[in-house]
Amino acid sequence: MAEGSRGAVMVTLHDREDAVELAEQLQEQGYEPCRVHRDMLAGEDDAEDADWVIEVLTGPHGGPAVFDEPHLGALAEDYGGFAVAE
Repeated sequence: MAEGSRGAVMVTLHDREDAVELAEQLQEQGYEPCRVHRDMLAGEDDAEDADWVIEVLTGPHGGPAVFDEPHLGALAEDYGGFAVAE
């Protein structure tokens, strides 16, 4: 794990528009930096199957986003996705 990503939460969604929408919501709630990028999960061999990932490093409390993993996971589930702490 890279030193800069310690405590990060990766929110994975299937749809780009959903990922962008959720990233904007998270930023409004005080999460940062909420970077959205495309990522292929292990075992996938088709670029069409790649999911969209929101990388969240810091929570609104100023600490690592990992402390908010249950909340981020619930939001991800609303969009048919999931969240994993790094």
